[in-house]
Amino acid sequence: MGFLDAVHAVAKKRQATIILAEAEDPRVLDAAAIIEKRGLAKLILLGDEKKVRQALKRRKLKLKAEMLSYTTYQKAEHLAREMVMLRRHKGLILDEAKTALTKDTKTFAAMLVQQGCADGYVAGSLCPTADTIRPALQLIGAVNGFASSYFVMLHRKQPLFFADCAFNVEPTAEQLARIAADTAKSAEHYGVKPKVAFLSFSTRGSGRGASADKMRQALVLAQKLAPSVPMDGELQFDAAFVPDVAKRKAKGSDVAGKANVFIFPDLDSGNIAYKIAERMAGCQAIGPVVQGLKKPVNDLSRGCSVKDIVDVVAITASHA
Repeated sequence: MGFLDAVHAVAKKRQATIILAEAEDPRVLDAAAIIEKRGLAKLILLGDEKKVRQALKRRKLKLKAEMLSYTTYQKAEHLAREMVMLRRHKGLILDEAKTALTKDTKTFAAMLVQQGCADGYVAGSLCPTADTIRPALQLIGAVNGFASSYFVMLHRKQPLFFADCAFNVEPTAEQLARIAADTAKSAEHYGVKPKVAFLSFSTRGSGRGASADKMRQALVLAQKLAPSVPMDGELQFDAAFVPDVAKRKAKGSDVAGKANVFIFPDLDSGNIAYKIAERMAGCQAIGPVVQGLKKPVNDLSRGCSVKDIVDVVAITASHA
């Protein structure tokens, strides 16, 4: 069974309720039809109900999913008041909450998830990443006050985990340690035994610089957060991934040459690396998948395909 097949199987078993917050997008509706047909999740669609129904009619689709709009939602007043309670330290007032819930389906989705009306939400086909994730951070919150992301890179059908390639621009050593511990936990979620490499231009002191020092410090901190997970660093990518190189550069390491979780020193290196692996090495990139939130929320690329939406919903449902 392939990686995505296994994810779909877990999603079918979980039967989570996932919100699609951009139901006016025809790709989202096409994906919803596939999700329902395959039984991957129970769906709630957010958007202008008239526009959504017109789009469904044009595409000759019939969905079981519930369609919601804040303006017609029975518990709208309650939801707005709960949002004020969550953001009153920022000075939010009731009218502002109602406006945000009316105008922004991601905010509406975040509050529905926060209140337990759904298990998670997916958005991003019509908006930037920040617009999808900001309401989740503000209203659902992060377990340890920090969220990050990873990509699953399918290399010769085997999953490798790259983090953080989408969110944190210049993570500190402490944040890198949390990213490593969270990504190891995410790998375990998929049945993968993580071996974590902290990447650098240097291997075990072969080069000097603030970045290499940061990765060495991050390793020490991460080992305290996840003491049972094999970790090593700082390591150059070839030492982390190629067994023959590992024998020369990092002899005796439990991770070098066998790593499957790769922690990058900053967003520049992580984002560049995953795109090179995808475009030049032919790896399939799945993500970014958000980790660290109290409930699962995931972002779509604005250039996403229907298949991408189906897979992201399955991943979201599998984490519910």
